[in-house]
Amino acid sequence: MIAAGNGPGDYVRDQIRIARSLTSKPIGVNIMLLSPYVDQVARVAAEEHVEVVTTGAGNPAKYIKDWLLAGCKVIPVVPSVAMARIMTRLGASALIAEGGESGGHVGELTTMVLVPQICDATHLPVLAAGGIADGRGAAAAFMLGACGVQMGTRFLSAWECTIHPTYKEKILKATDLCTMVTGKRLGHPVRSLRTKFAREYSKAEYGGMPDEELEALGTGALRLAVQEGDMEKGCFLSGQIASMVKKEQPAAEIIREVMEEAEAVLLRASQWVK
Repeated sequence: MIAAGNGPGDYVRDQIRIARSLTSKPIGVNIMLLSPYVDQVARVAAEEHVEVVTTGAGNPAKYIKDWLLAGCKVIPVVPSVAMARIMTRLGASALIAEGGESGGHVGELTTMVLVPQICDATHLPVLAAGGIADGRGAAAAFMLGACGVQMGTRFLSAWECTIHPTYKEKILKATDLCTMVTGKRLGHPVRSLRTKFAREYSKAEYGGMPDEELEALGTGALRLAVQEGDMEKGCFLSGQIASMVKKEQPAAEIIREVMEEAEAVLLRASQWVK
């Protein structure tokens, strides 16, 4: 899965072709719909016939027809029942029901409330996201009706993750009250760690700064965190589960631990019912 982020179309095309050279397995592109290059990236995904397109931070309706014609399976993040029904009607293959506990762009509803309602509103497979870091969270998602989970913050600690060491260190040292949400005034709230930047942005957001200046203040802040570990101007995206991330480890080991724990939790639950 290639994270397009704010990358232009040519960059994403290069990444797709690099991925093709490395594996014969299906690949996908995650498209952030608030990107200034979203039209380019959406077109590239179709032209390169990637197997899967996932989307976040918006409504991908205008692009879905082209992706489906190109043979892509479309799996959008949905923050509400209404959006889930629209995506189902337009031909999505599955849905990611993401609660506001997640990092990055967030909605209003929590995962516990959102997942069962979306499962009831669609016939599509539903993946749960937001606030899931271990097997207990995965098991809870399965009990709510999801058939799988998506985890983001947990994988920031993976050995393979190339974020700046300062970013990883902040995740590993996080506490339960370490995150905050900014950006509501502009209509696209974002959850991140409580840093100097996040606090100053929040102060500017509710201090009368014009929208254009507020937009400019946040531009490039994620890159500064990811690539440079900038503690002054970087935006360190993180879900509420950061305090549950305790160590660096291989991604495959994270997945194995989560699923083994989920299986054990579900087994205990079945015994309680009996």
